[in-house]
Amino acid sequence: MPPPVEDTKASNFLRQIIERDLAQGTYSGRHFAGTPGDATHHAKGPSDPARIRTRFPPEPNGYLHIGHAKSICVNFGLARDYGGVCHMRFDDTNPEKEEQEFVDAILDAVRWLGFDWNANGTSHLFHASDYFDFMYRAAEYLVQSGHAYVDEQAPEQMRQSRGGRRTGEGLENAQRKDGGQKRQSQGTEMRHEEILRESGWPAGAERPARREW
Repeated sequence: MPPPVEDTKASNFLRQIIERDLAQGTYSGRHFAGTPGDATHHAKGPSDPARIRTRFPPEPNGYLHIGHAKSICVNFGLARDYGGVCHMRFDDTNPEKEEQEFVDAILDAVRWLGFDWNANGTSHLFHASDYFDFMYRAAEYLVQSGHAYVDEQAPEQMRQSRGGRRTGEGLENAQRKDGGQKRQSQGTEMRHEEILRESGWPAGAERPARREW
């Protein structure tokens, strides 16, 4: 007769990190203000009742595939197993490619897999577009401190600069060395362009190609 099979606890590097942080109280003093934001924003809120917080951030520009299903199960599943909360946060910052049909389909898929973004009577459904100003201020800070720049290269040049399995080792981008004032000016121009895209481009005006941070 074979020996009884012992119950084994599922584990992986994510669970190991979470369990280590919980055991050490790494984030036990964390606060949560109820909506996404920076450290100053959250410091004004009460102590966070969630032991951990994860997020599933799809872009609503199409239907989900098997990789999304894995991400849903990982993020919502870990939050469930460790007494936490998973944020359902749409990365809806490109309205030209997004539709309500995809939003509804994504929410249905999350529910179909057995998960929900409501916890303790509170909805944790968020949209990145609601926090664009906060994200822009964060980008401004990164530009001013020399940790970000506006990349005005053509798409093929960007791929070459980034490097990878197909393009080989990355290349130094000369635009990283531009002065802080020039980088800030480029960032401001980008914001004005995005505002015009959303509100309506002037008749007859040429639309520049999208630029990337």
